[in-house]
Amino acid sequence: MQINGAEQQRGHVLLVAGDTAGRRRSIQIEPSANLAALSLLPVPVLLGSDLPTDTTYLDGVRDQNALLVKLRRAAATRGPLLVYLSGRLTVDRRSHQLYLALSGTTPSTARYTALPWEWLGIELRQRPAGLTTVLLDLAADKGAWPLLQDYGSLPAPSSIEVYGTVAPPGFPGPDSSHVSTYTRAWIEQLRSNPQRPTSSRLHAMAVGAAALPPGTLVVPAAPELTASPGLDQKPLTNVQRILSGDTAFISELRERSAQQQATREAPPKPPAPEPVRVTHPEPQQVVVQTPVPVQHPGPDSHSSPIPQQQDPRPYVYALAGEGRFTDAARLAQAWETHTLQTLGINSPQATQWVEIRADLAKQEGNYVLATQLWISAGRTRLAHQSPDAPEVLTTAQSAHYCWTQITDTAAARECGPDLVALLRALPSLDRRHLSVAQQRLEYLHNTPTGH
Repeated sequence: MQINGAEQQRGHVLLVAGDTAGRRRSIQIEPSANLAALSLLPVPVLLGSDLPTDTTYLDGVRDQNALLVKLRRAAATRGPLLVYLSGRLTVDRRSHQLYLALSGTTPSTARYTALPWEWLGIELRQRPAGLTTVLLDLAADKGAWPLLQDYGSLPAPSSIEVYGTVAPPGFPGPDSSHVSTYTRAWIEQLRSNPQRPTSSRLHAMAVGAAALPPGTLVVPAAPELTASPGLDQKPLTNVQRILSGDTAFISELRERSAQQQATREAPPKPPAPEPVRVTHPEPQQVVVQTPVPVQHPGPDSHSSPIPQQQDPRPYVYALAGEGRFTDAARLAQAWETHTLQTLGINSPQATQWVEIRADLAKQEGNYVLATQLWISAGRTRLAHQSPDAPEVLTTAQSAHYCWTQITDTAAARECGPDLVALLRALPSLDRRHLSVAQQRLEYLHNTPTGH
């Protein structure tokens, strides 16, 4: 591609490792390890472009002005730009502004030794929409975390795409590889997808696959970012939930993929029942319809049953996609009951319907019910499958995630022991799930009800 008929368009990748985040004996974010892992990826895969690309690695930088020079040079590129920032977010005591801590930054010197967050927006906001992606893998210190809670996200111009996570202070960090879970998940998704997905979908899949600490801030969360030009606009009714940082729906993408893998062998379908209206389904009389009549149900829609071989699950999710969670849950419950009566309580098909009900409860935001259903499904699967079966592990991870989203102390405390028992029974599951769950349960036992 030519600029003004002569100058070739180029891309740029700027990878910045800030200060290590963590305490004396534990590390939450190891920026150098993250950069080293990213450097092993081919630049065209990392950037998502085959254009000639300049790459800048900044590891151990101490001078905020030197970093600003590199940022300005990257922002001046005419082609696509990826800026990756990893490290510790801190705050200046005087101005109460956010900073990316650099090597040697302390709370008292942040103003002179760290990168002001506002500089990032100033340098990038003039770039054309759709050409700039900022990827974050950060942890906030005790000073910055309350400020992030007030913001609800990280301030950024609407012309750039911002994806990433900010972990709260005090939680355990990465495993022996020293690469953060979010960055590692991003890399794994790039390696496992020959056709590179867009950054928004990569973010969705990475968040769903990563074992993020409870309370992690997932970016984007600001409403203005959902309409940013250049974002991935898939024909899905819930795409804005992905782009707005809805971690429940993002995690759902991973779970649906696992469910599809588990159900590739089509289960036996029940005999064709007598048709009734879907708004009041009866266990033995559910008519499976396509999503189309849901939008404009006709007066005689109840008299046109769809052929028996059609899968009812797309219709259930179509109802949920329209916000009709009660109807979707009622239909799923009816099919679960029918499956229990025809195939038995321990049948894989019955367990799948329990998982679908858990999925629906999570979409609706009923995390207590979702947790209980996922735990029930996990127990049933564990009774008939090996502890390292992918379906068993996925179900346990789903239960753990939904439990972390329960804000009611008493309800979370009540579900906690059953969840911990399930996680303990899975030795091949990432042990961080169990340790994080135990830490939270201990915290809940020491927290007064209602807090």
